[in-house]
Parts: sequence; structure tokens; C-alpha cells
Amino acid sequence: MQIEENNVKNENDRKKSYLRGYRKHGKRIKRIDAEIKEIRSMKMYPASVNSDGMPHGSGNSDLSSYAAELQEKENELFQEGIEQVKTYNDISYRIKQLEDEDERDVLFYRYIKGMEWWEIARDMDYSESWIYELHGRALKNLKIS
Repeated sequence: MQIEENNVKNENDRKKSYLRGYRKHGKRIKRIDAEIKEIRSMKMYPASVNSDGMPHGSGNSDLSSYAAELQEKENELFQEGIEQVKTYNDISYRIKQLEDEDERDVLFYRYIKGMEWWEIARDMDYSESWIYELHGRALKNLKIS
């Protein structure tokens, strides 16, 4: 019996990790965007600094390295956006395969919208304990490869 319970727990953990993938892309996108803003702000206040940490010269800095770094981050942002859309489409498809609408709603609100349990309960007009029950059933019924 203990082995079966561990298998179910491991399977549920694997499904939760899969479902969290969409929001992880969103966090990466925010971080990359913040990095781009930081690169741009540093360019607004150019100070030529050598490896000794001391300012040198007239303040003119190498625009090509700035442009290359910015382009690299913008490409990274674009690719992460593509991955987020792919992940959303895959997760959304799998959630829609669930027969029970409440189960679909719980997974959507939790893993796509990132809502807290109490918010889901409020919006669905159920108790939190019932939301936990629906979540468990939804995980059990969710099919992932």
C-alpha cells in the first residue's frame, strides 16, 4: 500500500512540475526584461571603466559591445516568449481534455493564472477544502506524457 501511495505522490509531483512550466517562463521573461532595462540604463550613463575599476578617458564607450549584448538579451527574450506560448498551448490542451469543468477551472486558475487557493475558492464559489479535493481529482485525471 505504501509503495502505491508513493507512486501516486511522485506522479502528482511530476504533473504539478509540468503544470508550473508556464509560469516559470513568465518569471524568466520578467527577469530577462529587467536585464534589458538594466543594460539600457547603464548605457544612459556611460563611464569608461577599466579592469582596475577606475574611470578613464572621455566617457565614450564601445557601442558595438553594448549593441551586441542588448541584441543577445532581446533574442533570449524572444525565444523565451516562444517557449512560453508553446508551453501554454500544450498545458491548455491537456487541461481541456479533462471531462469535469470544475477540475479544468481549478487547474487553469492555479497553474495558468497563478491564483492562490483562497482566490480560486472565492471565484468558483466553493470552500477551499473542496478546491483541494477538485485539484487532487484533476491531477489524477490529467494525462501527460
